[in-house]
Amino acid sequence: MKKILFISILGLLSCNRNVQTHPPVGGVLSKKDLDVSKERMKNLNTIERTHMQEWINGQSVKYYPTQLNYWVTVEGFDKRERRPDNSPISYSYDLYDFDETKIYDQPVERRDVKFGHFDELKAVEDALHFMHNGEEVTLLVPSSLAYGTYGDEKKIDNDIPLIIKLKAL
Repeated sequence: MKKILFISILGLLSCNRNVQTHPPVGGVLSKKDLDVSKERMKNLNTIERTHMQEWINGQSVKYYPTQLNYWVTVEGFDKRERRPDNSPISYSYDLYDFDETKIYDQPVERRDVKFGHFDELKAVEDALHFMHNGEEVTLLVPSSLAYGTYGDEKKIDNDIPLIIKLKAL
């Protein structure tokens, strides 16, 4: 009986170290938690960039880095004249993983949306600012600029970098 009591107490004490990984709903993270999260994202970004660069090295198409931390198939892309905010744009894109498997059968398509008034992946919105009508580009996007640590809660898991084939209509 003493052995069972000792094992039970030992088990309870070992469970006492409750490490918080997510804040409670409506709660905030402590500075230590924020620092841990920041360091995790920094390390993940380094790993993803290394894997993406290795993938790029095996491709016949050339990719160019942008200031926002994604790659694109157009040299000097983010040096172009930027479309003004509130200007309308129509676009569509397909999502692929780095095995080049299409994630969704149908492309994501938006018609006549105005910059600054639509909710889109950060890399897609940034790229659209520099695209010409009718132009198609391919983006290589790290997970932090795609669906991040939560995924899209459908087919895209957390921390997944994406290939995005984007077209300005």
